[in-house]
Amino acid sequence: MFKRSFNSLLTTWLAGLLALLPLALSLALLGWLVSLLNQLIGPTSFVGKLFAGLGQPFVSSPLLAWLLGTLALLVALYPLGLAVQLGLKGPLRRLFDRTLRRIPLLGNLYGLADRFVGLLDQQEGADLAAMRPVWCFFGGDGTAVLALLPNPQPIEINGRAYHAILVPTAPVPVGGGLLYVPVEWVKPAEMGMDRFTSIYVSMGITPPKA
Repeated sequence: MFKRSFNSLLTTWLAGLLALLPLALSLALLGWLVSLLNQLIGPTSFVGKLFAGLGQPFVSSPLLAWLLGTLALLVALYPLGLAVQLGLKGPLRRLFDRTLRRIPLLGNLYGLADRFVGLLDQQEGADLAAMRPVWCFFGGDGTAVLALLPNPQPIEINGRAYHAILVPTAPVPVGGGLLYVPVEWVKPAEMGMDRFTSIYVSMGITPPKA
């Protein structure tokens, strides 16, 4: 009798845990992102201290100085964006190339960052809606993996057509692996990006629709 009551209590408790787990994992992911941003541009980071330096002449509180400096920088980006759209991008790039690239260590870092931003800039006009969830069946009918298809156009490798797919990690789907698999292994997954993300964040507790 006691064992049956204990099993009933445990089952009910597990049901509550499973119902709350997707929300808890989502909050954990959000907390991780906030923590990462705080380390990169927070008040105690190197970049954050630069932001605080902009606001210190106007307020005495270090936190308010950081907030004011960050706000001023965000506002200043808008007229800079207008200037870039009006044709200032080329002169700015030439100026940075002639100055920053000649500094030994900073030049290497700037070159790496410039190439990365260049890749993003090439994708600016791309159709992001083309990235869609797909099923990848390894071997054609074997293990099924839920992945993202970033480009519907296949590429040819050794005379065979392949798709590039991205397989995220769970429960934080911001990393993963890039795989090239035969086209016939890839099938469309009838789901949106929100459903795709919830499946990975919940570590499979949220199942895909049949």
